Amino acid sequence: MPGGVGPAAAGGPPRVIAVVVTHNRRELLLEALAAVHEQSRTPDAVIVVDNASADQTAAAVRTRFPSVQLAELARNCGGAGGFAYGAALALASAADLIWFMDDDTVPAPDALREMLAARRGYPGRPPALIASRVVWTDGRAHPMNTPRTKPFATTAQRLAAGAAGCLPIRSASFVSILVDASVCRRRGLPQADYFLWNDDFEFTTRLLRGNTGLLCPASVVVHKTATFGSTDTDPGPRFFYEVRNKIWTLKSRSPLTPVERVLYGGSTLRRWARTFVRSPDRAALRSSLAAGIAAGFRTNPRPAEEVLAEIGLVAPQAGRGADA
Repeated sequence: MPGGVGPAAAGGPPRVIAVVVTHNRRELLLEALAAVHEQSRTPDAVIVVDNASADQTAAAVRTRFPSVQLAELARNCGGAGGFAYGAALALASAADLIWFMDDDTVPAPDALREMLAARRGYPGRPPALIASRVVWTDGRAHPMNTPRTKPFATTAQRLAAGAAGCLPIRSASFVSILVDASVCRRRGLPQADYFLWNDDFEFTTRLLRGNTGLLCPASVVVHKTATFGSTDTDPGPRFFYEVRNKIWTLKSRSPLTPVERVLYGGSTLRRWARTFVRSPDRAALRSSLAAGIAAGFRTNPRPAEEVLAEIGLVAPQAGRGADA
């Protein structure tokens, strides 16, 4: 994938670009952006991708944070499309590191600094991805956003992660992750066709296959979801995306090894079973399940560039590069 590189390539400090995707959550976004700008180590640039919000989000961002690069989309392309486009913009702006973040995420003042410190403290090749510790508004660990620990991590891998004050992980969510832009250039953008759900799982497992991922407990962000819940909470009609996208991920050879596909496939079936048991409307879930299975097996996700072009966006210097 073509694209410029930042000052880290010449031995300087890394150029960090924050990418925040939003849709109709103006006040939460403004709170998140305030926290980003108040970091003890601020990002070098901030990109906000506004997914066709109808609550005057764009006007508020321009007024309160004029330095932010604002990408206003004419149509909502979901979190997946928003992060794909934001990542393309960050790569075109010579990012060394991309800090992906949801619009309802409020980072603690040292969140970015701690991730950068962990990156410097890790022995050997820099990690491809570092995730923050995500808590809810009352300080409890948020079960919806707990990164998956790395199965079968070796003693050497655990010790190396521990040297940086971290834990080895295999996947994480877009709530707050710091991604090595060079790995993103090689392995491609988030899957825009996912629209929502499992886009972060697919993207992070794809980047981390054969690479290092870390959970940095010292980097803390508050995820201000409306309720405290886990991934088996009844999603209603959105269950379609959970099913279709997970099948797409398990079908693909890029993100997971054959053994991992078996492991994650089994854990997915168990989670779906818990979702059904707890659902007040199982008929609706069955309908979404059937539609998701059909779409998952009959179709495949299109390249991110094609999805973005369909809604009139040209992803600058984007594309799926050769895998590392």
